[in-house]
Amino acid sequence: MVTRPLGAQISHMLKARGVDTVFGIPGVHNVELYRGIEEAGITHVLARHEQGAGFMADGYARATGKAGVAYVITGPGLCNIMTPMGQAYSDSVPVLVVSSCLERKDRAIGRGRLHEMRDQEAAAATVCDWSVTAPDAAAAYRLIDKAFAEFASARKRPKHIQVPIDVLGARAVAAPPVPARPRRPVPHATDVARAAAMLMAAKRPIFVFGGGAVEGYLSARRVVKASGAAVFTTYAGRGIIGPDCPFHFGANLSRPDSAAFMAEADLVLCIGTELSEVDLWRDHLGQSCPMIRVDIDPHALADDHPAALPVAGDAAAFLDLLDTALEGHVPATTWTHDHISSARARFHAATDAERPGIVPICVAMMQALPKETMFFSDMTQIAYVAKEVCDMDRPAHWHHPYGFGTLGYALPAAIGGKVGVEAAPVVAIIGDYGFHYTMQELGVAVELGLSIPIILWDNGKLKEIEDCMVRAQIAPNAVIARNPDFCKLAEAFGARSAAPKSLAEFQEALRAALKADGPTLIHITPGITA
Repeated sequence: MVTRPLGAQISHMLKARGVDTVFGIPGVHNVELYRGIEEAGITHVLARHEQGAGFMADGYARATGKAGVAYVITGPGLCNIMTPMGQAYSDSVPVLVVSSCLERKDRAIGRGRLHEMRDQEAAAATVCDWSVTAPDAAAAYRLIDKAFAEFASARKRPKHIQVPIDVLGARAVAAPPVPARPRRPVPHATDVARAAAMLMAAKRPIFVFGGGAVEGYLSARRVVKASGAAVFTTYAGRGIIGPDCPFHFGANLSRPDSAAFMAEADLVLCIGTELSEVDLWRDHLGQSCPMIRVDIDPHALADDHPAALPVAGDAAAFLDLLDTALEGHVPATTWTHDHISSARARFHAATDAERPGIVPICVAMMQALPKETMFFSDMTQIAYVAKEVCDMDRPAHWHHPYGFGTLGYALPAAIGGKVGVEAAPVVAIIGDYGFHYTMQELGVAVELGLSIPIILWDNGKLKEIEDCMVRAQIAPNAVIARNPDFCKLAEAFGARSAAPKSLAEFQEALRAALKADGPTLIHITPGITA
């Protein structure tokens, strides 16, 4: 029987399970993972920092719907990727991190070995679904298949598998054949029937669609039309309902005034959302009527937002079944288009007043880019405005670090997304301070020749934090950092750059960047003119 070092067998196993790309950085501890990559037919993307590798794997997963995979070394490599793991955990992204760890004879002994940590497995477990050590080849294979089985059937969250250095280098037989994978649980027919009856009896129903409902967006659109319901989406649910829906409040759930509309409802249906703090920015949704909640994660059905009808199961399957149950129903809604469109206008005006001057930039950006553009945004004011005012006509095309809220996400995530979708347009939106976190990954985009427009919003400070300090009556401090000449910096990496002074020039820079044979940094400031 043919054997290979386990590190090589792992790459062959991943290839057999549909993995075509791995993001990572080789080191002396995980070098055996790199022995079989090319032979297995896997493309490896060399990040400049393990944080970048993790965000690339995240972006790849969000863009493709497949698992993002990263290889990192013991100790600092794993520590560096823990921030992306935490982001993937909060945003339900399927990321598999494979790391090395100390040899079996050295673990927990404290011999002062290279890259030694007191408890590497436990450290990673704080930011992922599970973190487990594979003591031998058979265990490594079982854990990899366990990860893919859970990606297919449960809430998608990152996993960490660590393999001792000596085990990675030991010869092993090939992994077993690809097993059958379980499907996601389908909601019980009784629950669907009860939900349909409650919806058909309602006069002012409201749906709230979250990121967990993305795969059921076609059924969601039919259900909304058949029921005459009004709709909010969370930021992660943008595009599930198209902008042509007459009763669509948009992604304005976090607007304080949205609670008043919830109070007008006689039924609220929350599909695929945990109604987290960053979805609402208040403690309560605002309704006094019954609530139906549908979620694949039972934890979400037992939180601070109790439902009259909690439904455990896949949101897309629920929407398909509900669509069938509503066939022939004539809605008796009392919602009106004027009522909702005027509310949206007020929401947008409030957004513009809070962060003035950004809405026109967002409008110009959307006008210049193709409808199928995929966005990766960072924790920056231009993204906060865009998430509320830029309508999406399709789901899963605007990706943001919602829950964990880390800076530096957009650039490496856009690189991973572009690697995944190849010719499709991908745009990164990042602030000047956030760019400092992962700017080195610009070299990866240049190296791979990725035509990514990188919109760099430069207001010269941590403006959101400064505003927070002012609201708290704290004299602003530690909010201004010296910036480089960003255009020269981009050019030093081998990227293109542009510094448009008007919105028309901005639009032209975007169009040109999409046609370039590498990334283009588009530097804009609050001084950009109409």
